[in-house]
Amino acid sequence: MKKILPAIAASAAALLALSGCGGDDPDAAEEVNGVQLVSAGKLTLCSDIPYEPFEFVQDGENVGFDIDLAQATADSMGVELEVITTAFEAIQSGSALDTGQCDIALSGMTITEERQTQMDFSKPYLKDNLALMTKKDSDVESIEDIQGEEAGVQQATTGEAYATDNGVTPVQFEDAGLMTQGIQSGQVDAVIANISTIFAATESDDTLHLVEEFDTGEVIGAAVKQDNSAMLEQFETTVTELRESGEYDDIVDQWFGEVADAARLSAEEADAGSASE
Repeated sequence: MKKILPAIAASAAALLALSGCGGDDPDAAEEVNGVQLVSAGKLTLCSDIPYEPFEFVQDGENVGFDIDLAQATADSMGVELEVITTAFEAIQSGSALDTGQCDIALSGMTITEERQTQMDFSKPYLKDNLALMTKKDSDVESIEDIQGEEAGVQQATTGEAYATDNGVTPVQFEDAGLMTQGIQSGQVDAVIANISTIFAATESDDTLHLVEEFDTGEVIGAAVKQDNSAMLEQFETTVTELRESGEYDDIVDQWFGEVADAARLSAEEADAGSASE
């Protein structure tokens, strides 16, 4: 999805994270329901913002599907939710979790074999295939029409990998907002990204058009530092409770609109996992 932090900034962030979750400060960490939190009284979430409809800012507040899941998890633990906007490269590489910047990461992140070597994932909680988007007046009808040409992607995402694998030259953008601005301004004529993100873009701008969906079998999961089984169990218990109460379906409908049924993942499908894991 996004930008690699400059070395100095990354080092500073790591030092701040480490200094804020241990050392001589007795209030820096706390155990709740068997979960060791990096900050007392808070569930700290790493999320790359904006990535609508998973996480973005609306009326000065962090909102979105992932934010709702994280808030429900914090509520079930009886703690506050603190959201830290984090470069996606630091999330998908596992470094944000390893350096103690957060307890859990939810960032519309596809579960992949490579990422599973760097962090532990929850059961998948959503499906999110890739898709191709252009302007409505474009002559592009399929990905074959842009082979050998450029398409906008979010850096470090499966969309970037899919473009490369299909003979399309990826033009990297730091986040979903900048990627959408790129096609709106004519910097790129096409975009390859997850269908949920493309749907959000087409809903807010009727000059944009979803051309083609790719059945990649992608599923989204929450991530924690390796061996943090207590945090995973807490998150999965919360999602189970949301499914049983019907709230899971409600928030999928709220944030994914016309593609909600394509995004929804049943409990049975979550338990079975996916070939993309």
